[in-house]
Amino acid sequence: MSSSPETQNSKDPSVIKRNAFAVEEAQVNTLVFREAEFAEGGWKAWFVVFKVWCHQFATLGYVNAFGVYNDLYIREYLTHDSSWIESVQLFLVISVGLFTGRAFDPSSYDRGLVLFSICLFTLSLTQSGQYYQVFLAQGLGLGIASGMTYVPGMAVIAHYFRRRRAVALGIAASGSGVGATVHPIMLNSLFHGRAGFRTGVRASAGLNTGLFVIALVEKRQFLEPLFILASLYFPIYFIQLQAIMNGLTPSFSFYALVILNGINAIGRIIPNFLVPRLGAYNLLIFCMISVGILIFFMPFVQDIPSTIMFAILYGFFSSAWAGSILPLIASLAKNDAEIGTRVGIFFAFTGIGRLVGTPIARVLLSSSFAWWRPLVFSGLCEIVGSGFLIITRYVV
Repeated sequence: MSSSPETQNSKDPSVIKRNAFAVEEAQVNTLVFREAEFAEGGWKAWFVVFKVWCHQFATLGYVNAFGVYNDLYIREYLTHDSSWIESVQLFLVISVGLFTGRAFDPSSYDRGLVLFSICLFTLSLTQSGQYYQVFLAQGLGLGIASGMTYVPGMAVIAHYFRRRRAVALGIAASGSGVGATVHPIMLNSLFHGRAGFRTGVRASAGLNTGLFVIALVEKRQFLEPLFILASLYFPIYFIQLQAIMNGLTPSFSFYALVILNGINAIGRIIPNFLVPRLGAYNLLIFCMISVGILIFFMPFVQDIPSTIMFAILYGFFSSAWAGSILPLIASLAKNDAEIGTRVGIFFAFTGIGRLVGTPIARVLLSSSFAWWRPLVFSGLCEIVGSGFLIITRYVV
């Protein structure tokens, strides 16, 4: 029985040699492609390692400092066994990774950092002897938050390294060891010093939140709202008070806010017609820088014409934030399914800015009505937030 031409060709030594060469070339190309997927160093890759180091310092490093809390809980604050708080916390740190690691959803990392800060500040509000409050805030809250960040944070490093992966992971993991060394020293000094438990917890929460800001520095839509929303509402909430303090008639002062908010409604629509031509980022940068400049000019708003002009300009430019930010976030999403996650994380950071901005400005204003202090604070926050917009637009 004669063999087919295909069979004869397959047995031809030259054909076999060519096929083997083709297979070898394909394997080499695949290897080269895989090598190209990893940065193996460089500024961006090592900066990722530094960011994960910061988050390890602030989360696992803090969890491993529980001995300070345990001492205080048993002797003073709770007066009974607190071991379940730490055991549940450690269990969640490891076990939550079963879900976050399997999905490898970067949003869990971002939300975990936000949740950690919220739970730590909440811990400072607990009452002495109320075991369930401490258990919820520290045992469950900090445990879940740490678990949401641990696996995604370490796993992202693997996307930047191959040959040096072990070294990079080791450096990042050392953050928890350094944190476990620094946090006990700080906490003992605060808890047993003049600050006390609640102020000490808030101070440590502030430190960790600052490190989380570093960990999220390349998250495009996260840092801007922290600063911009901390200052954006100060003129809106205080323009009526300033008009009255400047000696303007109450009948006019009551309408200063009405003018500002009325223009605000118009400003949410008109700038958006320019988004297709100028781009959401460029438009927002221009408007937020204008808002910062207007805040610095607020001390010169002392009569009716200048108050009307300020209300119109500030109402228009400040409204661009509400009108343009959602199209901007949507444009950053890789797909439609990601839009909801990005918007949710964005509004979480927006909430933080709104939470702290106005109270800080009110404290700076004080009973002596030193207007320059909150105005400098608000103006600088606006300019810094605009600076982050510029960085994410042209650098990151």
